[in-house]
Amino acid sequence: MNKKSRILIILGSVLVAAFFIWESVTIYQQNRANGTTSSSSNTAGSDTSTSSSSALNAKYSKSELNNMDLPQLTTTIGSGETKVTFETTAGTIVAKIFNKYAPLAAENFLTHAKEGYYNGLEFFRVYKDFMIQSGDPKNVGTGGQSIWASGTHKNTKIDTGTGFKNEISPNLYFIRGAIGMANAGTANTNGSQFFIEESSSNVQAQITDKNAYPTKIYDAYKNGGTPSLDGSYTVFGQVISGMNIVDQIAKADVTTNATTSEKTFPKNPIKITKVTVEESK
Repeated sequence: MNKKSRILIILGSVLVAAFFIWESVTIYQQNRANGTTSSSSNTAGSDTSTSSSSALNAKYSKSELNNMDLPQLTTTIGSGETKVTFETTAGTIVAKIFNKYAPLAAENFLTHAKEGYYNGLEFFRVYKDFMIQSGDPKNVGTGGQSIWASGTHKNTKIDTGTGFKNEISPNLYFIRGAIGMANAGTANTNGSQFFIEESSSNVQAQITDKNAYPTKIYDAYKNGGTPSLDGSYTVFGQVISGMNIVDQIAKADVTTNATTSEKTFPKNPIKITKVTVEESK
């Protein structure tokens, strides 16, 4: 074998090794973005990957996006919004729910809250610099259902038994403090589980196309969030007070969730004691 052939073989081996390393990293990032959903129902996953923003808001111009109502950026309770208060064993969190832009998710959450569905449930999944998750009566990540799945509110036109549809709005994004519907890893499988965005790191670098976002939302991502979830999960609320409590919950010492095998289960239970809905006037 001549010297040139040996060099070509070595270069080929290096390229193959580099490809497999790149592929492994890509798969790892995709699994995080998709929620480790193979082992946990109704779950949104963590993310460090780049946002697929090129497909987001494709039908809107930058000018149109910049003229959108962006209710997450204010702390006032506006028209088409409902104030809710989470009393937890860690402290109080106040949020507003966007009835106008996510009507199904809002109705589902508010009805569950009024009927006491969330009282006593745990934040069974906490992920520092990503999110905290609750809404599962089993407190492990594999349970819960929408108000339309059974009982007095049953409506098979909205939920046939596998969850209700995603509501993606150009007005709402997964910035820090956003409240989103968790799902089973595929679209339109929303039940009762929800999560609160906790990341406080600048994630603007994850956005590949600034023009796919309203400028003010792009600016807000400097304060944290998970842009790769935009367009795939429903945003239906925003924390307006008590993010320090969300941060505290996210920092909890964790152990492995025996059901999902994910190390995000708080060693000491952190519970929602009550969710109070303040009706719009």
